[in-house]
Amino acid sequence: MTNRLIRHLIGLTAAAALAAGCASPPRVIVVTATPRPTPEATPAPLPSLADPGAIELLAERLFVELYERASPSVVHITSRAQVFDFFRGVVPNEGAGSGFFFDDLGHIVTNYHVVEGADEIEVVLADGTRAGARVIGADAYSDLAVLRADGLSPEQIKPLPMGTTKNLKVGMRVLAIGNPFGLDRTLTTGVISALGRTIEREDQAALGEVIQTDAAINPGNSGGPLLNLRGEVIGVNTAIRSPSGGSVGIGFAVPADTVTRVVPELIAKGRYDHPWLGLTAYEITPDMARALQLPVDRGLLIAQLQPGGAADRAGVRGATQQLRVRGGYLLIGGDILTAVDGRPIATRDQLTIYLENNKRVGETVTLSLVRDNRPLTLTATLAARP
Repeated sequence: MTNRLIRHLIGLTAAAALAAGCASPPRVIVVTATPRPTPEATPAPLPSLADPGAIELLAERLFVELYERASPSVVHITSRAQVFDFFRGVVPNEGAGSGFFFDDLGHIVTNYHVVEGADEIEVVLADGTRAGARVIGADAYSDLAVLRADGLSPEQIKPLPMGTTKNLKVGMRVLAIGNPFGLDRTLTTGVISALGRTIEREDQAALGEVIQTDAAINPGNSGGPLLNLRGEVIGVNTAIRSPSGGSVGIGFAVPADTVTRVVPELIAKGRYDHPWLGLTAYEITPDMARALQLPVDRGLLIAQLQPGGAADRAGVRGATQQLRVRGGYLLIGGDILTAVDGRPIATRDQLTIYLENNKRVGETVTLSLVRDNRPLTLTATLAARP
């Protein structure tokens, strides 16, 4: 390989890194066939990035370097528990997932559902080291948990840098690293397919502001990192939508901003306190508004208040009457919540997601209400959800 060609490759790689938005060009190691110095030569012009195949080769080099840098930070998690089977009695049950080092202290981030109910947890590092681990903190709502592995040396702990979701755009390239079907540290690539998705869950309130990606995510990927082209964690892979149980190109990740908000609390306290108004309400529809002669056709009709809760202390009024309907009673006569901090609220999920992503316990919110057909504004100090 001549020096001119070597410089050609180095220049091409640097140009690719700048085009991809990297902070610095990828490192290139060149081994020459002879130690003898050669005269300096004028480098040839850089090839155009529009040349056939040039962009693909540069992207390939970038993905290789990102994987080599990030994969040692990803761990394979195995959880074991004793479960009851109607026919066989108590039997062992084993599950698998992924996780990644969050900080220099060895804390590992994963999904709550990966370790939920586990009696025993084992992590396997990239170098093959197996270590027992314990749950330091967990939060079912955000589907996040933090583990601490035993007996690891500082050299084995390789935390991934955290990114932010504030500047993400649909179409940005992303990489997922995890252990699908037990295949350790598998790399898949794709793009951000959508932002601000809401995941409906049977046993939890809806999880909002979720990242959707077409990077292949399968059972075992849960808890692994979703990375941008700078190698930063922008999400934690958590769920897929699939009729078959395997990837069909619709995967979801808990956003990095949620991770950086929740995980430090899990490390410090073992739990995350969720902001809560302390009320239950019906979602108003146009049909309901006509039937009850309500002054608005969108909003939340307050039914009950938690005694001493945030809404109760703020002076919000709950139902004053019971209306008999088919199948039971409807609590009516309470205030109608139409907006929080000026943001229209039409569903319970919208209320929960707004508070989760914008407020903390102890902060105040402005409630826009309708009482007796008149607008009313109250200020509530958020408490922690029981």
